[in-house]
Amino acid sequence: MKNVSSILTLGIKIFFPTLWLVFFGAMTAAIWLSEDANSGLAGIPAFKIGLATFFFCGAALLYFTAMTIKRVEMDEHFVFVSNYFKHARYPYHNILSFKQQDWLLFRTVTVQFKTAGIFGKKITFVPSGRRLSRFLAEHVEAATLFEKPEAVANLER
Repeated sequence: MKNVSSILTLGIKIFFPTLWLVFFGAMTAAIWLSEDANSGLAGIPAFKIGLATFFFCGAALLYFTAMTIKRVEMDEHFVFVSNYFKHARYPYHNILSFKQQDWLLFRTVTVQFKTAGIFGKKITFVPSGRRLSRFLAEHVEAATLFEKPEAVANLER
């Protein structure tokens, strides 16, 4: 079993959302709980509402994007998926495709399943380019599931 997820997975899924929620949550709570009406922006109701809106929209965005990223390991027969609390094993015949998306700072791979498992019908992970391309070069069955054959070659950027 080889880990094909990037080391960024832990940072994107756990550390960044935790730091963001703690920092902006504490700031939002401090602004809302301050009673001094002469404290600059903290005394303006529109600023309080705007800050609370920013916090809750950011928390929702993190919940539906960064916190859905999974850790993925692969072997000859299975794909192992983990959210650091639960673990699941999916056979290759249950996988429809791997689709790669390129973002500015990192790329993601979405795995589409034929039938839903404990993580749903699709999962997203941040691949380690070298580890994933090395694994796919050794295991042709997994490489054929990628959306485009040239996507495998582009992983090692």
